[in-house]
This record gives sequence, structure tokens and C-alpha cells, in this order.
Amino acid sequence: MATEVSLILAATFWGLNFAATKYAASTISPLVLVALRFAIGGLLLLFVLRILEPKSRLGRGDILPMAALGCLGVATAQTGFTFGLSLSSAGSTGLIFATAPVWGLVLGAVLGLERPTWKGMFGVGLSIVGVALVVLDGLTSGHASFVGDLLVLLAAFCVGAYAVFSMPLLERHTPLAVATYPILFGIPFLLLLSSPQLLRLEWGSVGAGPWAAVAYAGVFATALAFSAWQRGISHIGANRVLVYQYLITIVAVTSGIVFFGETLGINMIAGGIVILLGIYLARRQ
Repeated sequence: MATEVSLILAATFWGLNFAATKYAASTISPLVLVALRFAIGGLLLLFVLRILEPKSRLGRGDILPMAALGCLGVATAQTGFTFGLSLSSAGSTGLIFATAPVWGLVLGAVLGLERPTWKGMFGVGLSIVGVALVVLDGLTSGHASFVGDLLVLLAAFCVGAYAVFSMPLLERHTPLAVATYPILFGIPFLLLLSSPQLLRLEWGSVGAGPWAAVAYAGVFATALAFSAWQRGISHIGANRVLVYQYLITIVAVTSGIVFFGETLGINMIAGGIVILLGIYLARRQ
């Protein structure tokens, strides 16, 4: 029961973060937003790691792979996600970003780490068709940006690649450690990249709402969500969390409707159904 609750909470936190991030990005530069989110969340994750796994340490050979994961899965992926979300709708972003497991499957097959079946490849094809339908809906409705959707798609690919490249590290470290250390390595890069905007930011003029959104993204959507998600994976395995990944998408799309008045065109509804079916087939091969 505790495992299911932790996964539901993680999925809900991540789903609501689409709306929180879009709201904060209207006032705060996306680069600054990403840097602040992961600086807060990373330090809190380190605190959780030291409490739950006080003996967790990195070997000399783990430093470079963890740092590379931080650049790929944190700095690149989350910057693309935040910029893309600031330009597109929360609904489009939630559906496109949901394809991350599919790109992980494709990369794993290219590298010879996966042996996809016809069902898996058909799922990949469906997901691509679904993404095209979602992008088309955004272009025809005027509620989304082609560039924003492409950035979200890039972020989804980076997250999928992050999952693939983290597999060797998961053989030597716990899921919580593999979630924490890449974020810690990504923080200096993000702070350096966002330093011009950080220096120009008028902190007092941002307002309480955007700061609350930043705090939510750092505490709930990063530290608590990552901890809860990794706890769930360690108890029931990665393959059985698929239903909770669907919940992330549902919450993200719903939050766009509730908080921003977004509407779902026929192409987006069809694209969402096709994407989720494709993910199901790809992951259940």
C-alpha cells in the first residue's frame, strides 16, 4: 500500500509541475527556473540520501558517468523541457514528454541493449504518429509552438537516453543514489549557464506566486517526487510503474485545462490516445 501511495504522489507532483513550471516561466527566465529548481531539489535529495543511505559513496570510476548523466538528464533535458513548456501548452507538453520511455527503447535497440519485438516497434511507430497529431493540433489551434514542441521532444529523448545510460550505474548503486548524484553534478553547470540572468533578476519584483511555483518544483516535483518514485521502482520494478506514468500525463493535461483554460482539439485527443497506446505496446513487449 505504501508503495502505491508513493508512486501516486510522485506522479501527481510531476503532473502538476507542468502547470507550476509554465506559470513561473512567465515571470522567471527558464534557465533561472531550472537552476533554482534543481539547486533546491538536489540539496534536499542529498539530505534524504544521507538519512536513508548514509554509506552511499561514489567510486572514482563513477564520477564521470554520473557527471555525464547530470549534463544529459538534468541540464539538457530539463532546460529543453522548461523552455519548450514556456512556449507550448501544458497539454501538448505532457503528451509529448510522455514518450520518453519509447526513445529509451529505441536507443537501447540501437546500442544493442534491447531486442525489441514487432509489438515494441509498432508501439514506437504509434508514438511517433501520436506526437505528429499533437503537434498538428497545436499548430492549427494556435495554442502551441512548433519550436516549443520540438524542445519538449528533445527533452523526452534525453530523459529516455538518461534511463538507458543509467542502467550500468544501477548495478552498483541504489536508485535513490542514481537519482541524486547526477542532479548534484548538474547544479554547477546550470548555475553557470544561468548566471547572466541570475545577476539581472530583480528578485523582489517576481512576486509570491512564481516563487511558490519554484518552491513547489524544487521540493515536491524534484526532491519528494524523485525519492517516492525511486522507492516505488525499488519495490515493484521499473516495468510495473507504467500505469503511474500514465497518471503523470493525465494530471499534466488536466492541469493545463484547469489552470490555463487550454482546450483539447480532436487531433490532440487522438494523438494522446495513440501516444499512450504506443507507450503501452513499446513497454510491454
